[in-house]
Amino acid sequence: MQRTLLLAKIHNCTLTGANINYVGSISIDRILLEKAGILPYEQVQVVNNANGERFITYAIPAPAHSGVIELNGAAARLGIIGDRLIIMTYGQFTPEELKSYSPTVVIVDENNRLLEVRRYDDLLSKV
Repeated sequence: MQRTLLLAKIHNCTLTGANINYVGSISIDRILLEKAGILPYEQVQVVNNANGERFITYAIPAPAHSGVIELNGAAARLGIIGDRLIIMTYGQFTPEELKSYSPTVVIVDENNRLLEVRRYDDLLSKV
């Protein structure tokens, strides 16, 4: 049996743009993607703290160190510049893989600059 758990998240980032005319997805500063371990075109769930919207799309890299977090296509209607977002990926794990599992959490400032990368090594030991 496999279980689906949080793999990584970029926590409390700031929406910097919304482009309704783009084909789709969410653009994310390449450095934040790399630090979180999120791959280009990987499925992500986005939670908008300002309006409660939750949706699924895929990540595309924005220029490194740009601070860009931009909703594209139809998703652009689900937030406005300045909204705070949480971007998450999930993974499926076997019981054996869970023994060494630890989600990655990327913490950013209000300009989407990297502050800290956390690993929740002891998360499952408390369950």
